Amino acid sequence: MISSDAITWNAPNDDHPARAASQRSYSAVAKGDLAEWLTVYAPDAVREDPVGPSMFDPEGNGHRGHAAISAFWEQAIAPIDTFEFTITESFANPGSNTCANLGQIKTSFPDGSYTVTDLAMVYIVDDEGRVTSMRAFWEPERTMASFTTPS
Repeated sequence: MISSDAITWNAPNDDHPARAASQRSYSAVAKGDLAEWLTVYAPDAVREDPVGPSMFDPEGNGHRGHAAISAFWEQAIAPIDTFEFTITESFANPGSNTCANLGQIKTSFPDGSYTVTDLAMVYIVDDEGRVTSMRAFWEPERTMASFTTPS
């Protein structure tokens, strides 16, 4: 198990390249470090978060390349005060370049309110271990239904 203030990893853990890339991504997000986060992604990577049309991607085509992924950061990640990742399952077969993680992300806002997102995240990496595709499967309506204000 890996545990830090922001990441709890209760799933299988080895040196699989896609699993390692996902962990680097979570760490950069938790630190609020866009520059570090972009190093996880190949220059032509595609990020779909969530998969399909959403408030972050009305057309549902994904965010392609570092400029679009940076724009996603500004819209979806930068406004969040803190992220807490809990990964409960991780599936990465030896010899593959893909990893699927199941878990939950708690996103807290400066006023103390927060949401919880249950999701599946699929990472595909290139031979250098950089993410070429990230697809996050979650339902915005379920996340919004979890909105909690401070007591």
